Amino acid sequence: MEAKSQMPTTNEKMKSVKAAWDKAPAGPKKDAALKHYQAAEKAMAAKHDGECSRELDAATKALA
Repeated sequence: MEAKSQMPTTNEKMKSVKAAWDKAPAGPKKDAALKHYQAAEKAMAAKHDGECSRELDAATKALA
């Protein structure tokens, strides 16, 4: 029996961060998060999952 990982997939993480960004009020935190999110999109397109995940984490922190 194989244990399933509880880590979200990159696609799930992208959707989650995008939803949080959509709900955030306008301002410098949202602007900073957008830059990280856009970098994550580029990394995802280039199939650089590690870089994508780091950028998504940075976007999440920027919104906090």
